[in-house]
Amino acid sequence: MADQLLDFTGKVVFITGGGTGIGRAVAVAFARAGAKVSICGRSNADETLRLIEADGGEAMFVRADVGRSADVQNAISATVEAYGRLDIAFNNAGLLPVTAPLADQTEEDFDRIIGADLKGVFLCMKYEIPEMLKVGGGSIINNGSVVSLVADPGMAPYAAAKHGVAGLSKGAALEYAKQNVRINVIAPAFVGTPMTAGWLADPVMAELVKSFNAAGRVADPEEIVGIVLLLASPMASFMTGGVYSVDGGQTAH
Repeated sequence: MADQLLDFTGKVVFITGGGTGIGRAVAVAFARAGAKVSICGRSNADETLRLIEADGGEAMFVRADVGRSADVQNAISATVEAYGRLDIAFNNAGLLPVTAPLADQTEEDFDRIIGADLKGVFLCMKYEIPEMLKVGGGSIINNGSVVSLVADPGMAPYAAAKHGVAGLSKGAALEYAKQNVRINVIAPAFVGTPMTAGWLADPVMAELVKSFNAAGRVADPEEIVGIVLLLASPMASFMTGGVYSVDGGQTAH
């Protein structure tokens, strides 16, 4: 029964930031489960497409900056034009925080983080939701962060953006629940990806981020896949407006 509920045959999935890391792992998993996948990003997703096609799956790439309204609108339109509909979205693209005390953060840094990590999610949902309404509903999963729930020193603008993703998603979930569009947020702790490789290359930083959670390690991108597929599936039909931690116990203490 569970395998059938995680069968996405006939579904179309839109994923931002699908070129590497969590986005790639989720894109490959959806394709293996039968979905057609549209990957959106500022840089190419050649390896993700190769992995999907090697498994016999179907995927496309659309170049876009999620912080630009026209780019997002065009990416959604291209997806629907190619595949005929939109059922699921994983809004995953984002930027790492600038690490500095608030008074040392620049206005440009603040605008850049808010533009990608919060405004980008807003724009994606703005254009995804109307397409989902056309097909009777859908599921949106926004990639927040454990920093959607807590905060750490040196990243106040990032915490503001990720807390904003939680609030934005809750508000939208309330607005569209009766129209069968479910909107949830995942809140992963530190995940080892090409984006975070520079931090993990510093032994002191690596040990620090591992110490934040009870498991004492960083997550692999594949460990985030399960919650995304669950939230996209009929098994989560009564789950909307939630923020779900995937954090090795970080927020448990």
